[in-house]
Amino acid sequence: MGRIVSLEELRALAAAERASGRTIALANGCFDLLHVGHVRYLQAAAAEADRLVVAINDDASVRALKGPGRPVLAAADRAELVAAVRGVDWVVVFSGSTVAPIIEAVRPDVHCKGTDYTAESVPERDLVLACGGRIAIVGDPKRHSTRDLVAQIRGAGGKGGAR
Repeated sequence: MGRIVSLEELRALAAAERASGRTIALANGCFDLLHVGHVRYLQAAAAEADRLVVAINDDASVRALKGPGRPVLAAADRAELVAAVRGVDWVVVFSGSTVAPIIEAVRPDVHCKGTDYTAESVPERDLVLACGGRIAIVGDPKRHSTRDLVAQIRGAGGKGGAR
């Protein structure tokens, strides 16, 4: 099971792993209502390096990205769920609109993004390359979304049962 760490702890852990010759992958996202697409993305990201860091948007940045009513789950809960996914080593919560501070602190060997991106469209691409890393597009085709799950739950009118 992964650990939830501060940015300072993460910086020290990453340095120790590098000194031991291990590689580090970084994945990031909101991870609001963890679903199978998230799990597949994280497990594919974990396969890219020896250690996997997952950066999770804080509540304010999720609200800014996704709009009113989001996140559904608080950052601490989302971090705990992600840390429980096989292959995740460390989880860090970040604020702001970009994961750049985490990239600068960790200097990942590989920055993993989902299949809704291309290697050329990753917003952090230039920073990752400048830090000596590479971009990997991982996970299954984007057929799962928290937005769709929320809509499905709201449409169910509070009735239980699978669809």
